[in-house]
Amino acid sequence: MPANARAGDRQWDWHTPAQRRLRLFGTLATTVFLAWAWTHISSRTTWGFVRDAGVQLQDMGLRMFPPEGSYLSALSRPLVDTLHIATLGTVLGVLIAIPLAFLAARTTTPSERVLRPLALLALVTSRSVNSIIWALILVVLVGPGLLAGILAIALRSVGFVGKLVYEAIEEAPELPVTALRTTGAGRAQSLAFGLVPNVLPVMAGVSVYRWEINIREATILGIVGAGGLGMALQSSIDSLAWSRVSVILGVILGTVVVAEWVSARVRKGLA
Repeated sequence: MPANARAGDRQWDWHTPAQRRLRLFGTLATTVFLAWAWTHISSRTTWGFVRDAGVQLQDMGLRMFPPEGSYLSALSRPLVDTLHIATLGTVLGVLIAIPLAFLAARTTTPSERVLRPLALLALVTSRSVNSIIWALILVVLVGPGLLAGILAIALRSVGFVGKLVYEAIEEAPELPVTALRTTGAGRAQSLAFGLVPNVLPVMAGVSVYRWEINIREATILGIVGAGGLGMALQSSIDSLAWSRVSVILGVILGTVVVAEWVSARVRKGLA
């Protein structure tokens, strides 16, 4: 109690005693968990390799320079394949995600008890599985190559695009839809002319943003056999051709930077 406070004055505090005890318990539990995790990881880490990492990094850097400039021409086809994987995968993912978004949104779903839970399950499943995992599965199912990469990108994009679009649908004003319904328009007409124009900029912006993300993801899918720059990268690493690895990394960096610039300009134009 402050010195100038009188006896009987009520003192205001940020937290109740129960909240302070809960925060203390949470802090102690987090500390114990982190200590256990560190012990668990430390016992399974070969610290000799860790201590030698600096030397290995320096040796790798010396092997990567100078880059093999003549190898750049051989990357044109893998680069085009990577762009195709990202673009076609994004288009396919958006075509699947938008119907699921309308089924998942409370304001547009035909059935909150059946269709909405199923749509939400599909979106959550898509988001919870990384594109590399999708690619590993699809390489087994459809064989190595571009098709596996396109489908992996599409399946990963469905959850991302669908979640943002269905949230935009739920937040869209309902007055235009209600007004059209009162004039005698059917459900499909009222959604097409009263709702879609309000969420169309969100659909376009999210799709372009997802395409930018997919460019980055498509560059590494080839590591598991899904085509693109990743296959060239894995091949160069396996053959210890580090001068080629530096060229591939430079191409990947340049591709991602250009994709981010294009995405930013397009989304700015859509805003």
